[in-house]
Amino acid sequence: MALRLPRIILLVLALLATLLSVTPTARAEVENPRQQWLRDSTAGLFLHWGMFTAPRHTDCAAWERDVTAGGWSADYWVDEALKLHASYIVLATFHSRLGYARPWPSKIPGSCSTQRDFLGELVAAGKAKGVHVLLYMTDDPQWHNEVPGVETLDSAAYSAYKGQQVDLTTRQGFGMYSYDLFHEVMDDYPDLSGFWIDNDNEYWEQHGLYEQIRQQRPSWLLSNNNEDTPIMDTVSNEQKTGMTPAYDYPQATFTPMPRLTEADYKLPTSGQWWYDGSDSKVDYGLSVGRYVANAGSSIKSLMAETAMVNGKFPPQQVAFNNFMADWLPPIASSLEKTQGGGYMYGGMQPGFWNDGSHGVITLAGNTQYVHVLTKPVSQDLIRLRDNGYRVTSVTDERTGKQFRFNQSGGYLSILGVTSWDTYDTVFKVTTAGQTGVYPNSMLEATASSSAAGHPASALVDGSYPSYWDADGKFPVSMTLDLKHPRPATYLAVNQTEWSPTHARESFGRPEDSARIKDYKVSVSIDGRHWKQVSAATMPSRRGVQFIDIGNQLARYIKIDVLNTWAGAQSPTYFGKLKIDEIRVGYTYPQALHNPVPLEAESERGTHVLKCAACSGSAAVVGGVTYRNVQASSAGSYKLELTALPTHDRTLSVRTNGGAPVQVTLDPGNADVPTTIALPVQLQAGANVVQIKSDSPVDRITVGPLPPASYVPKTTMTVQPSGIVWVGPGQQSVTVSANLRLDEDAVDNVTLAPTAPAGWTVTGAPVTASRLRLGQVISGTWTLTGSTAAQVPIDVTFDTVGLPHKISKTVPIQIRPADRIFMREAESSLNQIGSAGITSCGPCSGAQKVRNLGGSDDAHVVFPDVTAPTEGDYTLYLDYTVNGTKSYFVSVNNGSPTEVSVTDVGNTTVRTTQLPIHLAAGANTIRIYNTTDSAPDLDRISIG
Repeated sequence: MALRLPRIILLVLALLATLLSVTPTARAEVENPRQQWLRDSTAGLFLHWGMFTAPRHTDCAAWERDVTAGGWSADYWVDEALKLHASYIVLATFHSRLGYARPWPSKIPGSCSTQRDFLGELVAAGKAKGVHVLLYMTDDPQWHNEVPGVETLDSAAYSAYKGQQVDLTTRQGFGMYSYDLFHEVMDDYPDLSGFWIDNDNEYWEQHGLYEQIRQQRPSWLLSNNNEDTPIMDTVSNEQKTGMTPAYDYPQATFTPMPRLTEADYKLPTSGQWWYDGSDSKVDYGLSVGRYVANAGSSIKSLMAETAMVNGKFPPQQVAFNNFMADWLPPIASSLEKTQGGGYMYGGMQPGFWNDGSHGVITLAGNTQYVHVLTKPVSQDLIRLRDNGYRVTSVTDERTGKQFRFNQSGGYLSILGVTSWDTYDTVFKVTTAGQTGVYPNSMLEATASSSAAGHPASALVDGSYPSYWDADGKFPVSMTLDLKHPRPATYLAVNQTEWSPTHARESFGRPEDSARIKDYKVSVSIDGRHWKQVSAATMPSRRGVQFIDIGNQLARYIKIDVLNTWAGAQSPTYFGKLKIDEIRVGYTYPQALHNPVPLEAESERGTHVLKCAACSGSAAVVGGVTYRNVQASSAGSYKLELTALPTHDRTLSVRTNGGAPVQVTLDPGNADVPTTIALPVQLQAGANVVQIKSDSPVDRITVGPLPPASYVPKTTMTVQPSGIVWVGPGQQSVTVSANLRLDEDAVDNVTLAPTAPAGWTVTGAPVTASRLRLGQVISGTWTLTGSTAAQVPIDVTFDTVGLPHKISKTVPIQIRPADRIFMREAESSLNQIGSAGITSCGPCSGAQKVRNLGGSDDAHVVFPDVTAPTEGDYTLYLDYTVNGTKSYFVSVNNGSPTEVSVTDVGNTTVRTTQLPIHLAAGANTIRIYNTTDSAPDLDRISIG
């Protein structure tokens, strides 16, 4: 006879069993042996291929017949991947926009599943040739009926299989379905290498899916798209664009080493991620540049090619693969099993070098590879910061040719380069390690503020993954203690690479650089009496950055960070600073046997002054005359003059006996050279350039003026942004704008709105004679008028004498007579938290707010919603939605009202309404959904 336990005991036992079965909370494993094969990889091949590959199939069996009849072969894909030196393939067939097809004979009904085991064949073919295969899994059911009249998810079949009612078109139901698919794949494909997951599904997280994968398949990798999920091995960064140069993909990534990161991007220049029927062009310069630039940041290049129904690639992609098969092998050793240089693994400085050149560094032991992706405009040399590495030889990686080089002033100059590869000239630089840099054990660090768990000691602990956090307090000071008075000449600063380098929008979210902008450096012997030795702006760039401080004797070095680059429009990064490591250098490596061209001391009859930070370790006092400055043809050129900014910083420049031009150096440390650029007229052949100055001259360079298309990078913000809705009749609108200079220097700056017909502007233009790196010009004006208008806010300026103009438009519209208030959801007057802004052709203002809901701050808050009197009003919500979703609307922090809406496709703007009560004057309306995704929001209005 069975023992009958009281009900309460049974409940307790059941609860204990549940608790014991819960998988432990996810924990980030930044480094794990299972990742090694991917860490050793350079690239992967991303294949979006499924039932909706052109020509689109709506019948699963018909698609499978056409795939097989077309001669599909797993070996073809593997062989094409090997041409790209790709170590892995990600197969994206169970994709929301490709019909949710499963390329394996699944036992679980619910969407298209093939009888032929395409997945199994690909895994076997890859294993035979050393290529890993990962399976793409989507979290998103919203595109289940994107094709009119076609339903790709079969809820009835899956419900019958589960023995319960399940709606696959909901996130919860789809999460249950795909959860079962994960387990099926784990059971049946042990040679798979992992899953590539396109964001998260709440059902997976609630049921411990990732932890179960770790337990069942501990050698498999997990990758997540566009977010850093702790349990994942890899963070993928999807289709980043808008960088300068365009190939420098790492500028837009957001995860620092040693976290495994991918850049996943389309090789075809246009079109979808999948084959849409077109043979799209492949931009070789962009694609090769991304491949190499990513390797220079230890980022894996996941390149998307568009396989046709039969698995073959369109001709232009095949041609690119064949090109790479020939082009890569001679430089493969500089890309494969290397680390990005200039970061946590050491190495020289990557990024922007001399005369418009740009490139990256890769490391293999004491060998550093200098990849020149953009060659210098006119010079036959490459000049980059050496980061204290003593160079012993430089050769061309392709040809083995040896090059002369110079080391001085903290720079390596590779001389006599007359031949450049079209895409990547690779110099193999052999070094004898770093010299002239104090070991970490000799340094201690303190700071005026530190976030919990990230103390100032992390600045000098030698561990890059541990970082100091300023705790959001500015200005903030860091003080390095050398323990005894010692010589110091420069600082090498590695900031945490957790933010993009420039202001941008990514998936609708505003981003900016959380890096040092304006700073001061002071030194002291006793910690009481201080001498300022530097005050400047640090460029917002990836990799190690340098602060030269001249020849100092100091025990204490204090760095005051006044602000960072991120603006308030980017709350994720605004007012935040993280630094991995700061090193202190006390001398520069020297190799002076090969002088750099146009050094001042190379001219006869000059008085030479020793200068550790100068090119050639010397400068010339009293001016210098260059008698053989060569120009290929007569015309205008850009002359860059480098000199020491002593008390009299004015220099006179005369070319070929013409009228002298007066230029003034920026103020700075008199031991550290600074550079100014000016336009000059030169004749073909030899020219005479005469410089008169009390400031010691270091060197000059001469090259072409920037092309007319070149405009220095700036960040311009206008408040309010987007459409401004005003009532009928005479109206006044306050507009403010600011322009931040993100590179170079500009002159004769003017910022002002231009009044359209029927409008007037109150307020004068804002002007500046010169803007330098990081400086901002701002203004506020009142616009008055009574009609709809497009109001341009214009900025004009000169760069090396060339005029430029930047403009942003404020569109002013008259709201309907039956509305007392109207505002776009994407307006800068609102707070959108972790939601984002995206393009939307049918929407008002061509934008809307997406990613609403699912968390407390994924909302839109509309402040200053004005009402003429207290009373009851109607709130109109313009939205798009696919499926059934809900908003919650709270007025003035009152109880929320749920608003549920339904539609198909997410491409048509609809309107819903609800009654609300407003106070007289300003009100606040919050639209949100803390637990589930909400519809996309176009705008609101009050009637």
